[in-house]
Amino acid sequence: MNTSFYEQVYEIARLIPKGRVTSYGAIAKSLGAAKSSRMVGHAMRYAGTAHPRVPAHRVVNSSGLLTGKFHFKPPELMEELLKEEGVEVKNDRVLNFKKVFWNPMEEIII
Repeated sequence: MNTSFYEQVYEIARLIPKGRVTSYGAIAKSLGAAKSSRMVGHAMRYAGTAHPRVPAHRVVNSSGLLTGKFHFKPPELMEELLKEEGVEVKNDRVLNFKKVFWNPMEEIII
């Protein structure tokens, strides 16, 4: 199966449980492309057009910052969606980041 990198990213992102977040880098590492976190970010930019839906709001940077918020309309939507799932956010940063962090390398059984 020759699945595009973006689609592989979307498959991982769809597995992130509600109320949890992961990082661009963690997704990249789980795909065996540890130095491709920027490409994961680019994929998330276009996630709104993917089907089935991709919960792109659950993907943040490695320190819990909502760096992708400007790709949401309006930008505040990313934070609102996280808060609806019980993720605490303050000043565009996920609080208790380590507690709510979902590591695909530990959670996905291949």
